[in-house]
Amino acid sequence: MPAIAFQQVTKTFAGSRGKVRALQGVSLDIEPGEFFGLLGPNGAGKTTLISVLAGLTRPTSGHALVQGFDVQADYAQARRCLGVVPQELVFDPFFNVREALRIQSGYFGVRRNDDWIDELLAGLGLSDKAEANMRQLSGGMKRRFLVAQALVHKPSVIVLDEPTAGVDVELRQTLWQFISGLNKRLGATVLLTTHYLEEAEALCGRIAMLKQGQIVALDQTSALLSRATASVLRFKTDQALPEAIQAVARVTGRVVQLPAQDALAVERWLAQVREAGVVVSDIEVRKADLEDVFLDIMGATQ
Repeated sequence: MPAIAFQQVTKTFAGSRGKVRALQGVSLDIEPGEFFGLLGPNGAGKTTLISVLAGLTRPTSGHALVQGFDVQADYAQARRCLGVVPQELVFDPFFNVREALRIQSGYFGVRRNDDWIDELLAGLGLSDKAEANMRQLSGGMKRRFLVAQALVHKPSVIVLDEPTAGVDVELRQTLWQFISGLNKRLGATVLLTTHYLEEAEALCGRIAMLKQGQIVALDQTSALLSRATASVLRFKTDQALPEAIQAVARVTGRVVQLPAQDALAVERWLAQVREAGVVVSDIEVRKADLEDVFLDIMGATQ
């Protein structure tokens, strides 16, 4: 039985210009113990799909199940199996961190779990903030609290919706170390959405890519990476590129990246750049990564 199952899920919203189809027949099974990535550009439908899974949004058609429980028909059982870390920083300003976690535990009928709360606080670097009021926490500490809150009832399925958006490197490392430990040590199933594709590449064994409410790619991370160009030529320049190069290049500020199947392709690109009188620096050749694959797939499905 899948830990998470989406069965032909559709969701249509009424917009100012008519109906908007946020999800278009999404079907997907995530197996117990998987660390699964859900990727897509803004507006692809990732958060809508997670809202359906959490029971916060009712699908127009189709079903979502957690550990076999339908999130609409068996909401209480499904929700008890699920821990969701939302994008938004939502918290109760009237309690300290420990009190808020005890209250959250009570929503699921969990009592006398201070040992687990202490483990969460220590694992997420919140031990010294246990008695601090929620209003006193920095944005990064509030983000850590949201993770602890989602895990306080020991769910078997953990959903992380952009958990490291806008946080510092230290928090990202702390969070991934802790969540990876739960995945490996306790067998928790993890569903991650993120715009940091290096995170998805490092953490997720399998990945689905969503675009305009439809799954456009679904495979093992290693298999997706094998689709990529063998290597990428990367350099910096302050000058405009020739149109022929500009058409295939990925340009970020001064950084230019070009697909290169082999050493001959690298030589050809550099020759064209020299002939155009473009001065470059910091030349390197690297292996293609998940970002390259993502951009190729999104571009191919326009």
